Amino acid sequence: MSYVQVLLEALRAMAMNRLRTALTMLGMIIGVGAVVLMMAVGQGAQTKVNQSIATMGSNLFIVLSGAVTSGGVRFGTGSAQTLTVDDATALAGLSTVKGTAPLISGGFQLAFGNANWGTLVWGTTPDYFTLRAWDTDEGELFGDTDLRSASRVAVIGQTVAENLFPDENPVGKTLRIRNSPFTIIGVLARKGQNLDGRDQDDTVFVPISTARQQLIRTPFPGSVRMIMAQAISEQALAEAEAEMTQLLRVRHRIREGQDDDFNLRNLSAVAETAAIAARAMSLMLGAIASVSLLVGGIGIMNIMLVSVTERTREIGIRMALGARRRDILLQFLTEALVICLVGGSVGLAIGVGGAWIAAELANMTVEVTLASAGVAFGFSAAIGVFFGFYPARKAAGLKPVEALRYE
Repeated sequence: MSYVQVLLEALRAMAMNRLRTALTMLGMIIGVGAVVLMMAVGQGAQTKVNQSIATMGSNLFIVLSGAVTSGGVRFGTGSAQTLTVDDATALAGLSTVKGTAPLISGGFQLAFGNANWGTLVWGTTPDYFTLRAWDTDEGELFGDTDLRSASRVAVIGQTVAENLFPDENPVGKTLRIRNSPFTIIGVLARKGQNLDGRDQDDTVFVPISTARQQLIRTPFPGSVRMIMAQAISEQALAEAEAEMTQLLRVRHRIREGQDDDFNLRNLSAVAETAAIAARAMSLMLGAIASVSLLVGGIGIMNIMLVSVTERTREIGIRMALGARRRDILLQFLTEALVICLVGGSVGLAIGVGGAWIAAELANMTVEVTLASAGVAFGFSAAIGVFFGFYPARKAAGLKPVEALRYE
């Protein structure tokens, strides 16, 4: 018997019990649909984390000021002014460090015409934008000349631009920060949220010299809130961290055994931890959804065993007429495989549709990949073979005489 004949026989047998076939397929439809949808949600979360990591820049460190202790009370990281612009310059001279940028910041109310908006204003150097790989959508960034002359110029983020200048180009307009006029020279490209959910586009940058003179007063000349540093390569991260720690301890005259008066954080390590967590969540969602595929496979095996019992006499007649055990095995195995493939196809369509609905209505980040669709569909076919083999083998193992006597 050719495989085409076997397939036609399988389809005929399935058509005779349409309701039972449909209910058997339902398990695979739900299973494949759930796997595709859950993996799309997990992949979407992983993609969102990767996008957030990409916006940070590569091989970055943040050096924060230390903590103040008063009356036995510790006020937390950043409460002491222990870092300076000179520290940033010294760190930039290390062989493992590509560049640094000191930063100071303060919260201010911005005003333009009748509109106003509250946000953080950062004072920094032009090197900051290089470290963050952050360019402008409109206008330009401030440069070393603006830094030396303490120019009243500002570069704003997209969120600030949308709230203060909804219908016009901000470049060239005068923005008031703490009643001081600043000329907007550029609008930064959109970065989106960072790993902790903060809107990176809700920000304003001005030269650090201008910020110190016009906006942000610090108790110690040259002190800064933090320093951003970039290692020369990913391989040099550990060495750069050790060298920066040692240099700052020497500069701050910290003796052996004393705690650091600064906090050095490896942003690449934080980003990698977040990426690992996102991948783990994606795999976990896929594994949970795969349980429904397993349940569907058990349902197929159960229905196929019932089908073998019901069609025992038919099997006996076919074997008496010359059908080989191989033909019987192939027919029942084909029935199970067809149920899984058809159910898998419908489930795949439902999963993709569900992912699209989740993206449109729930505003979720979902991503259906060919790999996830292929895994779900291939798994459904494998389940058809695995769970269909035992019933098919049982049918092929029946003795013709006993099968003919079966009532």
